[in-house]
Amino acid sequence: MSDTPAEPVIIPHTELSADTLRGVIESFVLREGTDYGQNEYSLEQKVAHVVKQLERGEAQIVFDPDSESVHIRTTQLRS
Repeated sequence: MSDTPAEPVIIPHTELSADTLRGVIESFVLREGTDYGQNEYSLEQKVAHVVKQLERGEAQIVFDPDSESVHIRTTQLRS
């Protein structure tokens, strides 16, 4: 067993089934406690927002082998 942390694995959202993708996004949206300012958004709206970010390449799904958890993080788009 190595003491070196394993590299995170990027999971293309297109490789997940619709149900799995929705579950990952819902879990992310519900645990993040994101502040949307004065606007209130439904779960459906939040999920749709994350889907659009994934489709535009502004976010990615990442599996952390060390914690065996899945996260969604923003990407650094290069111009």
